[in-house]
Amino acid sequence: MKKRRWQPKERQLREEPERAPRPLDPEKARERTVQRAVKLLAAKPRPVAELRERLLEKQWTDEATVEAVLAKLREYGYLDDERFAFGYASYRVRQKPVGRQRLARDLQMKKVPRETADEALDLVFEETPEEQLIDRAIEKRTRLRGHPQTRAETKSLFDHLLRQGFSYELVINKVRAMSEVSADEDEL
Repeated sequence: MKKRRWQPKERQLREEPERAPRPLDPEKARERTVQRAVKLLAAKPRPVAELRERLLEKQWTDEATVEAVLAKLREYGYLDDERFAFGYASYRVRQKPVGRQRLARDLQMKKVPRETADEALDLVFEETPEEQLIDRAIEKRTRLRGHPQTRAETKSLFDHLLRQGFSYELVINKVRAMSEVSADEDEL
């Protein structure tokens, strides 16, 4: 028996002919698509657009099959963008104080429709006002780094709060109020 000489992977791959995916019968493709959708949803909740995108990654499914599966999952109550957006936003706010702009951007990246995201954000910020969240963010930051003493430290806090997604007006008002309190304490 003759030994086969080692070849780099890319050469091995080039020599093998490209195989087209075997066509599945529509019923089997639908069944596999349902199984994949349920598996993806079991791992974590997902918005409809993200799940559609993930299901269409596979070659053995098509647009019509995916739409049928998504409709069935909506009917069962497994897919609901409103519930997903509210759950995601309220979880993020409980975990770490973030502002409305940051949450809106995160929901947009998750492919949640804008109207749905806005409704969810309204509900979340009714429960926990942004004022309260920015106070928690400032308290946490000052606990870790102390009250800002210099202009650079104040700017660092200001930039941090903007990155957390709080509105410019809210951030500037809170940082100014904090600076005034610090100046009053220094005078005493």
